[in-house]
Amino acid sequence: MLNSIASAGRRVLPNQWDLIAFAAIMAVLTAVAQSYHGISAPLPTANEPVVSLDYSNLPYYALRTALRMFAALAASLVFTFTYATLAAKSRRAEMVLIPVLDILQSVPILGFLSFTVTFFLGLFPGNTLGAELAAIFAIFTSQAWNMAFSLYQSLRTVPRDLDEVARGFRLTGWQKFWQLEAPFSMPGLIWNTMMSMSGGWFFVVASEAITVGDTTITLPGVGSYIAKANDEGNWSAIGAAVLTMAIVILLYDQLLFRPIVAWADKFKVELSESEVVGSSWVLNLLQRTYWVRLGARPVFEALRAISLLPIRFPRALQARSSEEEQHPSRIADALWILAILAVAAWATWLTVSYIATEANWDEVLHVLVLTIYTLIRVLLLILLATIIWVPISVWIGLRPRWAEAIQPIAQFLAAFPVNLLFGATVSLVLAFNLNTNIWLSFLIIFGTQWYIVFNTIGGAAAFPNDLREAATNFRVHGWQWWTQVMIPGVAPYYLTGAITASGGSWNASIVAEYVKWKDHTVTAQGVGSYIAEATDKGDFPKIVLGVAMMSIFVTLLNRLFWRQLYAYAERRLRL
Repeated sequence: MLNSIASAGRRVLPNQWDLIAFAAIMAVLTAVAQSYHGISAPLPTANEPVVSLDYSNLPYYALRTALRMFAALAASLVFTFTYATLAAKSRRAEMVLIPVLDILQSVPILGFLSFTVTFFLGLFPGNTLGAELAAIFAIFTSQAWNMAFSLYQSLRTVPRDLDEVARGFRLTGWQKFWQLEAPFSMPGLIWNTMMSMSGGWFFVVASEAITVGDTTITLPGVGSYIAKANDEGNWSAIGAAVLTMAIVILLYDQLLFRPIVAWADKFKVELSESEVVGSSWVLNLLQRTYWVRLGARPVFEALRAISLLPIRFPRALQARSSEEEQHPSRIADALWILAILAVAAWATWLTVSYIATEANWDEVLHVLVLTIYTLIRVLLLILLATIIWVPISVWIGLRPRWAEAIQPIAQFLAAFPVNLLFGATVSLVLAFNLNTNIWLSFLIIFGTQWYIVFNTIGGAAAFPNDLREAATNFRVHGWQWWTQVMIPGVAPYYLTGAITASGGSWNASIVAEYVKWKDHTVTAQGVGSYIAEATDKGDFPKIVLGVAMMSIFVTLLNRLFWRQLYAYAERRLRL
């Protein structure tokens, strides 16, 4: 009797793991509350210093930057689950949404940041919240496209036998999405989310110090701290900021991404369990708590109940059935294509009319040639990154223990602000009289190569263990193993990374082909430097011409090359 009472008492009282979890939760809530006071404050005046290079301010700046990035990440997740799902499930919506996504990922949002800042400042005049929303929007544009492509790829490559099982159980569209498609998409989406967080650090530097006309709006954060230290040439402050950035990445990797990656192992499609699985000390801690799990249980039960609601998707989202794909409605398709062409023709007419105010046909041909230069540069760099990083990424993805150790390092390298390399790049080019068309090119791929790395690691990590065992049993080794087992297995994931890396490379060409450092400027021939020079001069018709030509090339490249490879992988290389 006494033993049962004591046992009940132990079950009622929180254990030591609960106390640790409560302390961590309260620390996070306190930090968010402290940061909110700064977010809701009035805009600082022109003479009011916003950022100080005092090292003691870096923890607060890191907190403000982290909250902006997670706010942008939340918006990116909402965008991903709506936009990518609509594109994957509706054939007619896909005709519009995927080309638009191709263009969005290549449009140089930094060149139009002043317009978005003006819009958000107008929503909240005199308040810091408007500038905060503008910064969050800029970070959002560096995160959302990659995540949307990842979810779209996963939804299009769900194994056919699992899809047939869902039909056999007569799951509705809503139930099938949350019980099958979303779990299947988790491994790839999580790795792309990590890549998106790292990619957002580049935009942090640009979005926390914004110039609108003659007014400069600076938000406290690691990005604005790096920008100020870079302008003053204070290398010790830059080093402190980079160290702070590394600590922030390590913290959110250990507290958020590492537990999610370990938890997502349960969603791998396999018949036999792997001998080595991912682990997380945070996940282990949460699993040992009593009160935290007890409090979270109703939340998870409510979410599960919502996922099982018998909700049927609208008919527009059911156009992916095999019967309709084999016998599409030609009349409806014709009307839909005509509507798309009409909107495209109208947008083209507006763009051409605006460009014609200052540009002639000679200028258009000049920009066409420059865009071809950038195209060659982008394709060669993607090929080089593929040759180097795909074998390394596959090796990491197949070894969960190594992936745990390398994961924060890869996130830091992907997040490293490439503009910190501008000084060294300009100095080397001028000192050794190097060819800028060659050596500036590497700045393009420095940040975008990580899309290939993270996607390929995610694909290798999601590769079924039973297929690996079958290859071992059949003694498939060496080159045959690569060509018949692993490359087909990771191809859909790699292509998602290659598409986003390609689009990101076009965007990165604007800062990589036109590099300024103090009083020196070095340029490479390409549409990126053309847009950058036009932006410096405020020549908006030329900016629009450069962006329009870039968008045309990106769309054609994706339609005629990447999408053809993607369609082949979808048909022949899915599980």
